[in-house]
Amino acid sequence: MDLAQLASVAIFVIALAVIISEKVHRAVVALAGAALVMMLGIMPFNEALEHVDFNTLGVLFGMMLFVGVVKLSGLFEYLAVKCAHLAKGDPWRIMLLFVLLTALLSAFLDNVTTVLLMGPMTLNICKLLKVDPVPFFLTEIMASNIGGTATLIGDPPNIMIGSAAGYGFADFIMVDAPAVIVILAVVCAVFYFLYGRKLSAPASEISAVLALDPVDYVKDHRLLRVSVVMICLVVAGFMGHGALGWESSVVALAAAALILLVSRADIDTALAQVEWTTLVFFAGLFVIVGAMTATGVIDMLAAWLVGVTGGNVFLTMLVLVFGSALVSSFLDNIPFVATMIPILGSMQATGMDVTPLWWAVSLGACLGGNGTLIGASANVVLSDISRKNGHTITFVQYLKVGFPLMLLTVAIAAGYLALRFPPM
Repeated sequence: MDLAQLASVAIFVIALAVIISEKVHRAVVALAGAALVMMLGIMPFNEALEHVDFNTLGVLFGMMLFVGVVKLSGLFEYLAVKCAHLAKGDPWRIMLLFVLLTALLSAFLDNVTTVLLMGPMTLNICKLLKVDPVPFFLTEIMASNIGGTATLIGDPPNIMIGSAAGYGFADFIMVDAPAVIVILAVVCAVFYFLYGRKLSAPASEISAVLALDPVDYVKDHRLLRVSVVMICLVVAGFMGHGALGWESSVVALAAAALILLVSRADIDTALAQVEWTTLVFFAGLFVIVGAMTATGVIDMLAAWLVGVTGGNVFLTMLVLVFGSALVSSFLDNIPFVATMIPILGSMQATGMDVTPLWWAVSLGACLGGNGTLIGASANVVLSDISRKNGHTITFVQYLKVGFPLMLLTVAIAAGYLALRFPPM
């Protein structure tokens, strides 16, 4: 390796180590790493910009802005209370419906937003029922990561993969969603044996939950109606963006602009909901990984992976789905996927059919987030909500449930991929 290659690898490894340590905010680390790449002359500014995936950034920004406006309506709180009513106040049925609602919301919102919406309502319901909220939180964490795997916009790795591989919303529904449905059904059965049989509440507490009126949680009835219509239009837009020749970012940005116009929501309030640090993190990370692409390091890694698996696509697929899951259990899956994208691109350039490999990375990286308490941002956020309300979820406590379930879900995903993309 020459000096430029060594420098690009060193910047990536150091940045990853600092991100894992959580001593410095990951957005600051990514920004500093990107600046260092350009200051050392590894890549000039113009070339660095070419490695930034503006389509991914556009999808993230547009959906954050869109959700920021929808959130003001009270729609999500309304749905949570409605679920409690549909469950007739029964704790296990509430848990099951909350799991399904979390998975559904995570398929269309980012996972952190979903758990931020579900967390407070779960606490309120559990307090009324006088049941321990920790099992509810554990199931919702896992449901958020599973549900986010199903669609293009459900989890940032899928947005990145869709943009790089040219896959649209419908592609993820066709390939990832069937696996997610099976996995969710299996996981719900496991949740019943782990928690459902033990959950119960006195009739007086159940009556208190049933006394809640979902309509009381609606903050803006007009915005609620607008939000429901806009969500339907957004889903239709993502489903048809490929046929229309639009990038997915165009749909997200158009949706954000339209809901701001129609709802007349305050732009400053909506912009305050955007996670700017996440966007900065992505932009910087693209430059850091781009430096390894520009110097040829990625091509070397691709050649190594092909050598290890002998160029066998089926074997490589299985290695990637389990490898992605294990790595993503302990490391942020975004840097991992950002590194894998150019590797798969390099393998594709050799004439190798990498279609199954994209889906292996998607399923493995997204489902792997359930392995540990630090496997995904949603895990950390919801466990923090639980801790601040007097219910601590320890790393080991989560590991005993999350890691075996993660291995089970990844094994199901691997079996699904083996059936979908059998060896030639």
